[in-house]
Amino acid sequence: MEVLDNLTRKIRESLNISDAENIEIIWEHPGDLSHGDYSTNIALAISKHLGKNPKVIAEEIVESLLKENIDYIEKIEVAGGGFINIYLSRQFFTESIKNISENPNFGKTEILSGKKFMVEYTDPNPFKEFHIGHLMSNTIGEAFSRIVESNGAEVKRACYQGDVGLHVAKAILGMKESSDSLPNDSSAIDEWAKYLGACYTLGATLGEEEKNKSVLQDLNKKIYERSDEEVNKLYDIGRKKSLEYFEEIYKKLGTKFDYYFFESASGQFGKEIVLENLEKGIFEKGEGDAVIFRGEKYNSALHTRVYINSQGLPTYEAKELGISKIKYDTYQYDNSIIITGNEINDYFKVLLESMKQVFPELEKKTKHISHGMLRLPSGKMSSRTGDVITGETLLASVSERVVEKMKETEREPDADLVNKIAVSALKYSVLKQTTGKDIIFDFDKSLSFEGDSGPYMCYSHARARSILEKAIEMGIGSSTTTPSLEVAHIERILYRFPEIVTLAYRELAPHAVAGYLIELARSFNSFYADGKILDLDDPVSAYKVSITKAFAGVVKRGLYILGIDAPERM
Repeated sequence: MEVLDNLTRKIRESLNISDAENIEIIWEHPGDLSHGDYSTNIALAISKHLGKNPKVIAEEIVESLLKENIDYIEKIEVAGGGFINIYLSRQFFTESIKNISENPNFGKTEILSGKKFMVEYTDPNPFKEFHIGHLMSNTIGEAFSRIVESNGAEVKRACYQGDVGLHVAKAILGMKESSDSLPNDSSAIDEWAKYLGACYTLGATLGEEEKNKSVLQDLNKKIYERSDEEVNKLYDIGRKKSLEYFEEIYKKLGTKFDYYFFESASGQFGKEIVLENLEKGIFEKGEGDAVIFRGEKYNSALHTRVYINSQGLPTYEAKELGISKIKYDTYQYDNSIIITGNEINDYFKVLLESMKQVFPELEKKTKHISHGMLRLPSGKMSSRTGDVITGETLLASVSERVVEKMKETEREPDADLVNKIAVSALKYSVLKQTTGKDIIFDFDKSLSFEGDSGPYMCYSHARARSILEKAIEMGIGSSTTTPSLEVAHIERILYRFPEIVTLAYRELAPHAVAGYLIELARSFNSFYADGKILDLDDPVSAYKVSITKAFAGVVKRGLYILGIDAPERM
């Protein structure tokens, strides 16, 4: 931020500290705004370096800054044992509101300009349902993608799906057993999704029987080799319908992937990589001609995993190793982020170590981020019948409750608006928490229009848009001339948005954006309640409109970063 850059430069000059010296000047916003807009502990940090009392150093810095007569500073003071508090001026906030309200890109930074990122997330497996973990991964992965984009990087979204493996063999086994009920190609995609889910459940049950274990293994091999015409036909239609089903969900969630990668393409390549590095001693022979990677050989905290099984087929580990190279060959990124559930953290540690041995440069570029589980207050995420709720079912349940709330206000439910509010409730509930923690999804709290929720954020934006529309009708334009208006709390929050966007990237913390937005929304609603915004007799009404316009723009962009499409009306 330009203000901080200028202050940092002036403080360095006053202390005669060159940029080459490894002394970082840290700026923070005091929790209590009565203590200023910015605070720094530079005097304490540098006291040993200069051999002077930190309070004396702080007083010298303040004296030096006061001599500058800086127009964007109203007051500077020494606090405590050497902290420096800075209060920004009315002029600063007036210019800030003008900049925010007129700049549609306010909040975007260029700290990652020229960098290329690939973010892989969601990763649902064809022939299986889109479960809650996929919903979590999609929400977090989309937010990370938008955070990185908002800091100036080019981002490609990737989805890696397991379209081969035992789970597919189980589904095909179920399809063979229930081929009489196979839907038509033109049947609704929901019907296909239910059918495939039922086939997977049936095949998994049948596969537990001793007589079917060899059948499953044989099916698995036929799928890899595409050596059976009947199996190929079932596989092709099942895979096609699964992917169409997932696309319907992505559309509702607001995600569009740039690349789709599949295990069927990475398996053979991954196997070749493993066999090539078997000769180099990175991989070893295990029981029954399996090929393994002994993670503990490189790190005592790791364990051994199989990369090629005793049947000569590549495991998920080998496929993941193969896809890491395929992804980079497809798009030569500077950084790769992979989002998964935390139940595979230990697996991923071994995988990254094997990648480090085989593709050291790719391992350096790769970061694995894991998330926790999504649960209901009662515990398990299950329906009244005891069945596990899928991601789609949960979204539908939230949408039903949104419709009920809209009926209470006697408003006719609109499908697009209902979806936006439902998605906001789900995504905000996930993203307001620290990534990695389990999430308790409370329907009532998540759908509240008054609490810390997505719908509350959307309603605040819609309220601001309504005020702006009414201002036009009344002939009240926006203005940045306000010599007498006291600085409002919302003005002290709005200008921080670019800092939050940068912080969210540096700490990989979507919850930083969510936390900022809820504070901003509460501040705006207090501003709205404190006095009329639209008043033809009020000389500062036009400036209040400018604040409202600035708020509407920032909250919309902030919600966008979280993957939430803010409605114009509610």
